Amino acid sequence: MEYIIFAAVMLGFVLILMIKGYFDYRKEEKNFIRKLYTDYGILPQREYKTEQFANISHYYEKHKGSFYIDDITWNDLNMDEVFKKLNYTFSAAGEEYLYYTLRTPFSDKKILEKREEIIDYFRTHADERAGCQFLFAKLGRTGKFSIYDYLDYLDGLGERKNFRHYAALAAALASIAVMFLNLPIGLLLLVGVFIYNILSYFKIKNEIDPYIVSFSYIFRLTDMTDKLCRKKIPVLKEELDCLKKASEGLNGFKRGSYILMSAQRMSGSGNPLEIFLDYFRMIFHLDLIKFNNMLSEVRKHIHDIDKMLTIAGEIETMIAIGAFREGNADFCIPEFTDEKIISGKNIYHPLIREPVKNDIFTEKSVLITGSNASGKSTFLKTIAVNNILAQTIHTCMADSYLTGMFRICSSMTLRDDIQGGDSYYMVEIKALKRIMDELKKDGIPVLCFVDEVLRGTNTVERIAASAQILKSLSGDNCLCFAATHDIELTHILQQDYKNYHFEENIEDNDILFSYKIMDGRAATRNAIKLLGIMGYDEEIVEKAENMAAEFMVKGSWEALGN
Repeated sequence: MEYIIFAAVMLGFVLILMIKGYFDYRKEEKNFIRKLYTDYGILPQREYKTEQFANISHYYEKHKGSFYIDDITWNDLNMDEVFKKLNYTFSAAGEEYLYYTLRTPFSDKKILEKREEIIDYFRTHADERAGCQFLFAKLGRTGKFSIYDYLDYLDGLGERKNFRHYAALAAALASIAVMFLNLPIGLLLLVGVFIYNILSYFKIKNEIDPYIVSFSYIFRLTDMTDKLCRKKIPVLKEELDCLKKASEGLNGFKRGSYILMSAQRMSGSGNPLEIFLDYFRMIFHLDLIKFNNMLSEVRKHIHDIDKMLTIAGEIETMIAIGAFREGNADFCIPEFTDEKIISGKNIYHPLIREPVKNDIFTEKSVLITGSNASGKSTFLKTIAVNNILAQTIHTCMADSYLTGMFRICSSMTLRDDIQGGDSYYMVEIKALKRIMDELKKDGIPVLCFVDEVLRGTNTVERIAASAQILKSLSGDNCLCFAATHDIELTHILQQDYKNYHFEENIEDNDILFSYKIMDGRAATRNAIKLLGIMGYDEEIVEKAENMAAEFMVKGSWEALGN
């Protein structure tokens, strides 16, 4: 009697824990859904590990089109940080597609208008948005690898046949049948078959377990897709129809998947039912058979999986863009023109917390002068980033933004290639050459950004070569924004470039920057004055100023005496 009471108490305790676990889980779900409403527009806090962040690009690498933001431009513009600022996604599919989106500017207005329709729908339909975000959160991320890495790894398994597993299953059933004819012999055969099957099971199980992660994500993807397709979202009718068709192609993958995909499989959980099922798997190899069948289905329907990842990723990316807009009130929807024009009011850079906003209107290339730290490079990056955002997420950080469609590239924050053996100058001319090669291709015009062209060589050759390179970048199929310290270029190129400048004021032995762009070329030179502000000897500063003044009159330098 005591044993029965003890068993009943233990059973009751287990039931209480299970019920508590269920209600705790439901409470967490409700809290998460509530936060989807209350925290809309608040960027989720995430820690990006180097290895994990590198893998976010793998969808983009698999789907790279004819024009994309190349690595030099991406790094010049610090677009990794811009991506993080936009990453309101909850799933690997969403964040990988967001990354792809930022690296793949469109020149088709209809695609951007369709994106705008989806973005606006989810911004104005909170219940539908939260419902979709909840499903994407359930889909989740893939850890330190991209789902495309996992799919690639499946190729390493080669062709896998079920013959030996069917033989193991048949041998087990046959030994059981022999028991009815001759119990001792049947038992002996059964023990031998069981031992062989269990030993061979663990050998093969260790081979396939690392690959089950990919199956798990595909299974969650199909489950999420099925639930998403049940939602009546009119703006996504075409996308949901495609998702449903792709998901149906994987019915064979999903059918009977529990035997392999159970979270308790071979976990040693202590659950009597799961322990029994584990032994059942080991003896009859049912999960190994199912793995091979699922592997075959994945290989046959890899296109459907890719389509589901693409559509799901695109939908979540549009939701993320809406959340980004919600958290950044000072944005506008860009307007596009067929002309080679850039015009913006109160433009700013998305990564600057308290930005100084600027206006720009130009139908020709732009040459910007000014001292170091005055704002030249930041302005170039501001225009470049905003044009990328205009042609990808249909969002600009400005009061208004009008632009043509462009292929965007830059040569800005370069450095010596020590491993490749290239000097700074060689790295620079290679970067510029790739822009000039882009001009030779058919298609929409190039929008390029060059900061301190050819800074890695001597003054005379720099000015001569820079003038010719910049002139070639101001043709009919290119709009160039360039920054330089060489005032000479503003005169040489005044027919081809519109001159702007940034300036500073020195007050009370301190330098003050307005960061406001102004018409015309820079009229002041304060580099030598900065030496005095930084504490250099007055004699050095005075003599340097005298030398500069003398050069401006004579046009030549004189050797220094003792």
